[in-house]
Amino acid sequence: MISASPKVSVIIPIYNSERYLHQCIDSIIHQTLSDIEIICVDDGSTDVSLNILHEYQYSDDRIIIVTKENAGAGAARNYGLDIARGEYLSFLDSDDFFDPHFLEKIYNRCLCDNADIGIFKYKKYDDISHRCLQMEFGVFEWYLPTTIPFSAKSFPDYLFEMFQLPAWNKLFKREFIIHHNLRFQEIYRSNDLLFTLLSLASAETITVLDEVLLYYRIGIQSNCQSTNYKHPLNFYTALFELKNELCTRDLWRYFEYTYINMALMVCLYNLKTLEGTNSFEHAYTFLRDSGFNNLGFSSHSIGYFHDKWLYWQCVNIQKTPCSDFFRRNLLRRLRFILYALRYFAPQLLDYGLWHLKHKGFRYTFNVIRDQYFI
Repeated sequence: MISASPKVSVIIPIYNSERYLHQCIDSIIHQTLSDIEIICVDDGSTDVSLNILHEYQYSDDRIIIVTKENAGAGAARNYGLDIARGEYLSFLDSDDFFDPHFLEKIYNRCLCDNADIGIFKYKKYDDISHRCLQMEFGVFEWYLPTTIPFSAKSFPDYLFEMFQLPAWNKLFKREFIIHHNLRFQEIYRSNDLLFTLLSLASAETITVLDEVLLYYRIGIQSNCQSTNYKHPLNFYTALFELKNELCTRDLWRYFEYTYINMALMVCLYNLKTLEGTNSFEHAYTFLRDSGFNNLGFSSHSIGYFHDKWLYWQCVNIQKTPCSDFFRRNLLRRLRFILYALRYFAPQLLDYGLWHLKHKGFRYTFNVIRDQYFI
């Protein structure tokens, strides 16, 4: 039976998830932490997702089903947030699945440290090969302070680069979220960037659990990355609003450095991975003409940036019309190859050395194989 004040509210936006919904819900209802509520927000599904939810609700009264017109995962998460009663909040995706001890472990860590946010690791599950990749994601240990938990303002310079951006590998104290009036952007892609990073910047206590608790499914058509061409500038919308909120809340003076470096990486990554010529041209031209300036990149010289190659990519884009970029298609391909070599070679070395030191040769070999060569 659901309690009046559960320990964790699990909020899951659902849209046409019939293929994966059973595995997702099964892995939640069988959690070792049973004092939870499971808020399933159906975002206008046109398949049998809603029927599946009702079947589960019949046998488990911890499941709360709400339905709404389709408006994206951000709006659905806000809807769930508004009715949640838990001490902590977990925002999950309906195509992922979870370790049976997931909620118990991260909740206990947050409780022990009185944390505003608890962060854990995840692995990628390949839906095509049906195997988990060896590499662990979610936390970049080499950026972390030596003492955990920690306050955001005590270690501001790399805060936005310590962790990957999604909300679903984090647990948030509900009182903290309400106090700081933190909401998801109601856009279709990158809708959790503002929520996650503004939460981190506002947090007095952040804790980290060095365990894999979630399995993120890749290789599926519903994945946001596979439809990024439909909303090519959502990432910019999120970054621009984050900058405004940091300024409004008097946090910019603490986090400008980490914001600038993170935002440039996000811009170039999203531009590089955009599908479709029209979407690429639209995003490229906007960033070139005003987007980069609006985000504050032009206010800083090369010495301000961690990755000098990313800085020069930004400078070159600002000097090159998109038409020239496409005309020199061979050069474009070569630049992307050089970018990949320049970016991934040091990253491969850093990852390899860190994992070799802390995890051993066999683990390191499997990580490099899965991440870079399969």
